[in-house]
Amino acid sequence: MIIRKYPEIALAIPQILLPKPGIDLTRWAVIACDQHTSEPEYWEQVERFVGDSPSTLHLIYPEVYLKEKDPEARIRRIRESMRRYLEAELFEAHEGLVFVERQVASGMRGGLLLCLDLEQYDFHPGARTLIRATEGTILERIPPRVKIREGAPLELPHVLVLIDDPEDRVIGPLRSLVNGDKPGLKKLYDFDLMLNSGHVRGWLIADEKIEARIVENLKSLAQPERFASRYQVPSSTPILLYAVGDGNHSLATAKTIWEKKKQTLQENASFSDSPLRYALVEVVNLHDPALLFEPIHRVLFELNPEVNLFEEIKAFFHHEVRITACSSLSEIKERLKTLPASVHGFGLVAEEKTYLVEILSPPSTLPVGTLQTFLDEFLKQNKAGQIDYVHGEETLVRLACQSGNAGFYLPAMNKNHLFKTVIVEGVLPRKTFSMGEAWEKRFYLEARRLS
Repeated sequence: MIIRKYPEIALAIPQILLPKPGIDLTRWAVIACDQHTSEPEYWEQVERFVGDSPSTLHLIYPEVYLKEKDPEARIRRIRESMRRYLEAELFEAHEGLVFVERQVASGMRGGLLLCLDLEQYDFHPGARTLIRATEGTILERIPPRVKIREGAPLELPHVLVLIDDPEDRVIGPLRSLVNGDKPGLKKLYDFDLMLNSGHVRGWLIADEKIEARIVENLKSLAQPERFASRYQVPSSTPILLYAVGDGNHSLATAKTIWEKKKQTLQENASFSDSPLRYALVEVVNLHDPALLFEPIHRVLFELNPEVNLFEEIKAFFHHEVRITACSSLSEIKERLKTLPASVHGFGLVAEEKTYLVEILSPPSTLPVGTLQTFLDEFLKQNKAGQIDYVHGEETLVRLACQSGNAGFYLPAMNKNHLFKTVIVEGVLPRKTFSMGEAWEKRFYLEARRLS
C-alpha cells in the first residue's frame, strides 16, 4: 500500500510490515541474498542459527543455491512461507518513512526507508532518468530473480540507493531528533544482527512536518540550477537524484515485472496505485562518514590446466604488461598507490603467490574496467569454469589459493567521483565498488505487500 506520493522526486510513502513483538528479530533479519555466493558454509551457519524461528531466511532465495537441481521447489517454499506468515498475522503495519541507523565498522550509518517510483528508474546504459544504476547490469541475472518475485505477495528490500547531499540536509537532522527523543518519531526496532554483523535500530517518522522537510530537501537536490552548478554540466543535463549503490539487480527485477504488468493496466488510478509500480529501498547519503566504498574482487574457478594465466594476460594486452612477484597483498596495496594515472594495476593471487600486474596501455577509464575486459574474453573462450565477485581480502585469498583457482585484487574507487562519473560517462563497469564489506550489507527486515 502507498500512503502518499511525491511524483516530482519519484518518492512514495509506504505502509511497511514488521514482525509483531515477541518474534526474535536477530533470527528474523538475514543478510542480502547476493552475499557469500561462494561460501555455502555461511548460509549453513545461518540455517542452524535460525532453526524453526520465523525468519526472512524462509522468504528469500540465497544466490549461493541458484544452481541447485530444483530451484522451482525452493521458490514454491518461499511463496508458501510468505502466505503462511501473512495468514498467521505475524506482521503489524506501520505507515510512513523509517529512519534507520546501522552500526558498521566505520561508525553508525544513517538511512531512510521509502518507496521509489519505478517509472522514473532505468538500469540500461545511457539512462537519463531520475533514478539510475551506477554499474552495468548483468542481464542474465534478471530472469531467475523475476521467477522469485513475480507473483510473490511480499517484497523484502536489500536495495541501498545513494543521494549526493554534501550538507546532509535530508538525513542528517534525523540523528539529532532521535537522540533528543522527538515525539514525532516512534522507535520500531533496536537489536543485534546475527553472526557479529553489527547493530540496527529504526524509527517511524510519524510527524508530517518532519516528512515535509525531508521532501523539500530532496526537491532542493533536484533543482536544475543547483544540479548543473554542482556537477559543472549544461543546464539541460537530465537530473540524477538517486544512484543505485547496492541491489541494482533486485531493483531491475522489480522494474522488469512492472513493465510487464503495466501493459495490462490503463493509465488511470490503477496504473498509479499499483503496488508493483514502486519498490521499497533504503536511501543513504553518499557523504555519510560511516559509508565506505570497498573494492569488489574477482575469483576465477576451474582454470583450464593447459592455460598459462600469465601468458594469457600478456597476450590480451599486447604485451603492454608488467608482472612483478610480491611478498603479500599488503605490498601490492602500497605499490598500487604509487602508480601513475596512466597505468592500471591490480593484484593477482595464484598458486599461493601474489603478483602486481600493471597494464601500461589500459583500454578503460577505471582499473576494474580494464581487468573485466580480459576476464570476459577469458571466460568466453572457456578457459575457466566460472567467476565470482567477492568482498574482503581474506575471502579473496582463501578462495584464490584453492586448487584450480586464481584471484584478482582491485583497489577501491573514490566515492566522491561517483555521481559526476555516472552523469558524464554513464554506468561504471559491473561490480566496480561495494558499499562496505559483506557483513555490512543491508539485512532483510521490513516487508511490503505486493498483492
